Amino acid sequence: MTGKDDSSSSSVTTEPKHLHPVYSVTNIQNKVRTLDGYKVTYSAWVKLFKLHAKGYEVLQHIDGTGPPAETDESYDSWAKIDSIVLQWIYGTLSDALLVRILEDQTTAQQAWNKLQSIFQNNKNSRASSLLHAFTITTLSSCESLNDYFQKLKEIAEQLKDVDQPVTELRLVLQMVQGLPLEYDTVASFINQSNTNWDNARDMIEREQRRQAARQQHSALAATRNNNPTPGNSTTSQPTIGAPPPPPSAHPGQEFDPFQSRQYSRGRGRGRNYCGGRGRGRNNNGYYPQT
Repeated sequence: MTGKDDSSSSSVTTEPKHLHPVYSVTNIQNKVRTLDGYKVTYSAWVKLFKLHAKGYEVLQHIDGTGPPAETDESYDSWAKIDSIVLQWIYGTLSDALLVRILEDQTTAQQAWNKLQSIFQNNKNSRASSLLHAFTITTLSSCESLNDYFQKLKEIAEQLKDVDQPVTELRLVLQMVQGLPLEYDTVASFINQSNTNWDNARDMIEREQRRQAARQQHSALAATRNNNPTPGNSTTSQPTIGAPPPPPSAHPGQEFDPFQSRQYSRGRGRGRNYCGGRGRGRNNNGYYPQT
């Protein structure tokens, strides 16, 4: 009896069901950046998405592989996994792109194909506008040197999406062409050395740091010249023992010629002379009317 019970219990025991890796993904936004067509280009987004789709064994949902038949026992499992992949696509799109491909009763492959057509239609017109933006981008039109480098790289990636790839040499030449006059020395060296993008960018960044240090040194020297130290002051000091300057007249003290003539002692002749050069006694400068 004991042997029969053991054999029956062992026959009932089954192996644990294997869980698909796709169910372990909780937040796809942490793995694939949001596609907007500008900061994150379509080609870069496709590379990231396919990388994770392959790692989580769902690449067949977007590579053109057809679904199993609805009568197949694996169809229900496939449909659930396809819905998760579709959520990945929707969750990594900008709002403007999401409303263009969001539909009911669709598969991940259909959404993938529709998104591809959005970026590959009207290639000629998009390529023309992107090439124009690529040639007019300069350092003076950007907020910083890093912003200048980033914009050139982003436009180059967008040109790749419309079948107009930019070679590294052309990218370096355009970067040098957009620099201002103060970078002429390093720009000439880059053109002659035929260096790659990373080395050229490093040389320009070092030149910027050198110019910034020189400007800071010049500003510090100018500040010292305008504000000398007390020991080096050249301001003239009054000489000890020198006579003081004559006092300036007070604005209220005005000179009155009549008062001076009346009360000061003049050089006239006669007794009780009070002013003027007249003759006679009691001459005070007054002449009665006749």
